[in-house]
This record gives sequence, structure tokens and C-alpha cells, in this order.
Amino acid sequence: QVQLVESGGGLVQAGGSLRLSCAATGRTFSTAIMGWFRQAPGKEREFVAAITWSTGVTFYADSLKGRFTISRMYDKNTVYLQMDSLNAEDTAVYYCAAKRLYTNIRMDSDYSYWGRGTQVTVSS
Repeated sequence: QVQLVESGGGLVQAGGSLRLSCAATGRTFSTAIMGWFRQAPGKEREFVAAITWSTGVTFYADSLKGRFTISRMYDKNTVYLQMDSLNAEDTAVYYCAAKRLYTNIRMDSDYSYWGRGTQVTVSS
């Protein structure tokens, strides 16, 4: 089992930045991919970014590339999501997730472990 706890969400003005953190505990050695997803009110959950745990290779949703940056601190079992130039459309609950296989990185149904989410609200 892997436990994930997100933090860093909050209220920010349009154009501002936030950095989300996801702390992983438990059997983290079995983790292949760490990902971030988000779900806005009335919308389906969507892929934001992912990173390979051991090598740090990154993947992004095309629409977010350039504004969001995923990174990890391996020795602290923590993954970060730096979000810049935020706008109202980025308002959502952001979830951290983990999976054991290097497949279907952008599919939320393929992730085995999930945090409870952290709310990000961008005011315009």
C-alpha cells in the first residue's frame, strides 16, 4: 500500500502561482509513476502531469505544458506541482496518484493509489 497526502492548495488571484506537494508513505519502492490529476466542478477528472519515480522523466497534458512543472524529491518521497500563470479555468480539486506500471500514464483508471485532494481556487 502507498499513502498519499496532498498539500499546498488555496485561493490565488489570476496570474499568480501555487506549488502543490504530495507526500508518499508506505511501499513507495514499488511506485513507478506519480501523477497529478484535477477535477473541476461538473467536469470529469483530467490528467495534469506525471513523473517517473526513479528517473524523473516528466509528462504533461498538452494544454498545460509551459505553465505547470512536476518534480520530485526522491529522498523525501515527495512530488511537487508548480503552477504558474494561473487562471480561473485552473480552479479544481487537485489529486496526487501513484501506479506501479509504466503504462497508460494519462489514464486515471490505471492508478492504484490516490490522495484525498487539495482545492485550488483561482479568482479572476
